Amino acid sequence: GSFLGELNMLTNQAVYLTAVVREAGEVIAIPPAALRDIIASEPELSDLILGAFIARRELIVARSSAFLRLIGPRYSSSTLQLREFMVRNRLSHQWLEPEEDAAQDLLARFGVSAEATPVIIWQDRDVLTNPSLGELAQTIGLDLQVTNGQTFDLIVVGAGPAGLAASVYGASEGLSTVTVESIATGGQAGTSSKIENYLGFPAGLSGAELASRAEVQALKFGARITVPRRAQRLEREGECYTVTLDDDSTLTARSVVVATGARYRKLDVPRLEDFEGAGVYYAATDIEARLCKDDEVIVVGGGNSAGQAAVFLSRHAARVHLMIRGDDLGKSMSRYLLSRIDAAADIEVHHHTEVTALHGDERLTGVTVENNQTLQTSQLDVSGVFTFIGAVPHTEWLADTLALDEKGFVLTGGQVNDINDLFETSLPGVFAVGDVRSGSVKRVASAVGEGSIVVRFVHDALES
Repeated sequence: GSFLGELNMLTNQAVYLTAVVREAGEVIAIPPAALRDIIASEPELSDLILGAFIARRELIVARSSAFLRLIGPRYSSSTLQLREFMVRNRLSHQWLEPEEDAAQDLLARFGVSAEATPVIIWQDRDVLTNPSLGELAQTIGLDLQVTNGQTFDLIVVGAGPAGLAASVYGASEGLSTVTVESIATGGQAGTSSKIENYLGFPAGLSGAELASRAEVQALKFGARITVPRRAQRLEREGECYTVTLDDDSTLTARSVVVATGARYRKLDVPRLEDFEGAGVYYAATDIEARLCKDDEVIVVGGGNSAGQAAVFLSRHAARVHLMIRGDDLGKSMSRYLLSRIDAAADIEVHHHTEVTALHGDERLTGVTVENNQTLQTSQLDVSGVFTFIGAVPHTEWLADTLALDEKGFVLTGGQVNDINDLFETSLPGVFAVGDVRSGSVKRVASAVGEGSIVVRFVHDALES
């Protein structure tokens, strides 16, 4: 009357655990394809199984599995990239710094020098030296090969809130759907420590929780999600579209939803690249917070993402300096966050202030800031600068294909022609939703709404 199994049956990830039969009995083995059919057709059983799968994954991740080990320096951009990938994809792993005794024993056993780190050790057997995300994903069995020559009804490029919503609604309404994501499901929202104004969650939820549940929901309805895969090119071939991925493989479908979102703009200061991952960060999660624990940090930006980061980091850092170029946080930040910041003794707001220089050797140790009204400069001893300024769309792969506005966002609907469809681009059957769309509201709820609504227009396009 009991059942085993874990999310890997839906995601095609490798199995983290082994099982031993301790009592005589009968075992019924159900293949993943049959399990998907059961989940799609039996709601009560589906709720039970998926609830258990999600809980088991959370337990496995919390126990830091020794099947997947990362050995890498604390202040290394490569180490940080691998850690973020594993955490955001909920891969149970153990992180060790090269100086630790356990790490030195492992390096000696596998004949790897500390200078070669970061390295991945998988199942105490395979050693990957400074691997790419694709190499790591392939080793642990993430779902990278999804085509099999199939022509899908819908390709969704990007698995942030808008892309995940399009995936859920597309698959649930009978469209064969494949979703491509370059790093991890959730997009920028997936790195948010807490979203408190999302409808139906009065206590709030983290971006990672929202992303993981939406991903399971999409898988439940039969969508395929492939991570990490970056779209490189979009081409029209007759009645279909082909998306070329970063490994030169291709996906073909009769319609495409572009939901690649946007990234935060980088600071225009010297030596920025030297400190990215070693003091300069574009997300504020537990990973970055631990790197700056009990130190002073700077958050740059005046939107909700900056406010959420400042409140979250104030629980870990000695002091948080929130810096904005203007004079009023209320212009772009929600009232509930303003109240939290005003009430926090460990958050200091600096108006009319910009970062002009970064200091340190192997990692960030301080910055120079300037008041853009008085031009007075000062130096702060900080170990972290968290940047949440502006938005740069992920549309470099579409520059020669779709009509874009002057900032690179995708033009849709009446912005490009007489199309009544709010989300259709300059190519029929290709749609854009969420932060990547010109004129969109940069909020999680609106992105989910656009991703949900666009599927109706996809149906119209396919029928015509």
